[in-house]
Amino acid sequence: MAWTRDEMCKRAAKELYDGAYVNLGIGMPTVVANFVPDGMNVILQSENGMLGMGPFPLDSEVDADLINAGKQTISELPDSSYFDSATSFGMIRGGHIDLTILGALQVAENGDLANWMVPGKMVKGMGGAMDLVAGVKKIVVLMEHNAKDGSAKLVKKCSLPLTGVGVVDMIITELGVFVIEEGKLKLIEKAEGITTEEIKKRTEAEFIAVC
Repeated sequence: MAWTRDEMCKRAAKELYDGAYVNLGIGMPTVVANFVPDGMNVILQSENGMLGMGPFPLDSEVDADLINAGKQTISELPDSSYFDSATSFGMIRGGHIDLTILGALQVAENGDLANWMVPGKMVKGMGGAMDLVAGVKKIVVLMEHNAKDGSAKLVKKCSLPLTGVGVVDMIITELGVFVIEEGKLKLIEKAEGITTEEIKKRTEAEFIAVC
């Protein structure tokens, strides 16, 4: 059975580790903050100028002045700090962020990433994704396996404008977990009850199954 969105986020949280500085992309990746294991010290960084984000607040705890880069209300921690966007991007571009978890429109089998626009559709801007994929040590993509029209999002070659070339290290979808090693896409984990054959039918990219 395919993973739910919460199960996908919980699986993504397994990539976190104690002491890591982590950036969570807009959309589903922000939910990963709710699955940080108890006792683990993970420092979440937001592009709009906050270091040390807590989980999403309850309705009674909402502070409208505290938001992440996706304009969602968030909570602060006792050791949270605030700064301007220039400092925030200095952290990202300077290689000080260990891991980012991003959404994607397409990922190619060699690790190319397209996640910032669809030609002909209105875009607010490219955001910080291009900086993140260039400056962060490990790039994890968290996305639905197929687009709304059923087309593959894991593809041989991206047809959408690229965010970065050969930058993705891991992809987590509702069907399983893939890694890209030495330019090869490998399936390393499947959701319970999902077969390799089913995944192949829903994937354009060539991959090697090692699970």
